[in-house]
Amino acid sequence: MGWLDALRGLAALVVVFEHSLDVLLPEVRRNVSPWFDFGRYGVFLFFLISGYVVPFSLVRRGSVRAFWVGRLFRLYPAWFVSVGLMLALGVTGVSWGLPNGLGDRPWISAIAHLTMLQDLLGVPNVVNVFWTLSYEMVFYLLITAMFIAGVKGASARVSLGFGVAAAMLGVSLPSGLLATHWPGATPMVAAFALAAGIAAMVSGRPAVRRAGVAIVAALALTLLVLDSRIGGVESLCIIATMFAGTAVRGIQDGRMPARPAAAMVALVPVLTLLAGLRPPTTWAADGYSQSLGVDWSIGVAAAWLTFLGGLALRHRRMPRALMWLGLVSYSVYLLHPVIVQTVWRVAGERDAMPLGVRLAWEGVLLAAVLVAAGLAHRYVERPAQHLGRRLTRRRPRAPEPPAEPPAPLPEPAVS
Repeated sequence: MGWLDALRGLAALVVVFEHSLDVLLPEVRRNVSPWFDFGRYGVFLFFLISGYVVPFSLVRRGSVRAFWVGRLFRLYPAWFVSVGLMLALGVTGVSWGLPNGLGDRPWISAIAHLTMLQDLLGVPNVVNVFWTLSYEMVFYLLITAMFIAGVKGASARVSLGFGVAAAMLGVSLPSGLLATHWPGATPMVAAFALAAGIAAMVSGRPAVRRAGVAIVAALALTLLVLDSRIGGVESLCIIATMFAGTAVRGIQDGRMPARPAAAMVALVPVLTLLAGLRPPTTWAADGYSQSLGVDWSIGVAAAWLTFLGGLALRHRRMPRALMWLGLVSYSVYLLHPVIVQTVWRVAGERDAMPLGVRLAWEGVLLAAVLVAAGLAHRYVERPAQHLGRRLTRRRPRAPEPPAEPPAPLPEPAVS
């Protein structure tokens, strides 16, 4: 699995580069960004990797409870560190300020963030990169619902279904419909439904678990279709891409018929690119106001090509630096906005600096990100993951029926 860590490392570097452009390299933003979206390249590469790895972590564990405990201890500790640092920068005036509206209803904002669905609930992200975690959470909810429902070998069909929906219906879907009309109620109802659905899904009673599946699936799909900040096209493309990653893994492991599944997966990037280039409708109320554009489509296509290239080279030895960077990539992703904003404050006015000085600051930024990510991984992520593993080992339970045949799987890289 070293190739996955190498791809994570590459994706993390590209996302850091993207978010440093406005601060240090406006020339790249002006001349390259209109044709290539570095940010979407990085995050869609992350989405493909998550789709490839995470569902089989659930199958390997054979337990919804163990899976969610592992996810909570994987995601939240470093997330809390990032939130604390960004709030500190905002309060002290070091950063360029917290998002407008975040403090209007602080308790609702906090609850929405704790669900990690805030980007689908009309709540501004306290850290800009948190938006992708909302789609990760939706994906986790959907694969858990499929696992409990005993849906087997369906990832290719599900991926194609979301891809078709993105290409045909995405431009007509509303953006932020629920949050616009019920800004206070939507996060509270979603938080309650999420807690109730997950609690029901880990119940030992089959009828309760089925009810949990219905609640969770309805919540995830409703938010995707009616309340996405980024619009229906990109929301559906993200989920299609993640399930495509799952299907690639299923084909590779022999869990589904190779030819029909591969044909369906091959259509997903084509549909995604077409959806990104399709102009918005003029008649859809509350719809997204513009197409995603050529830069978005090229970035997503490059992410697919990079992922498939890594898959083709998976038996080759990967650079150790990229593999290490992949191990700490989650902390890189969460912490780099804090460091970017700090560099923005410390470096001073960029227009007064020659290019060489700005490139030097770019090196300082990258070094600071790597040091911070290494420390966070060593002292926050790893201890939390070890604690999560100990907790799941203490209370062994009978495994739930998996959504895929429970064949032995190699230990996946952490996602």
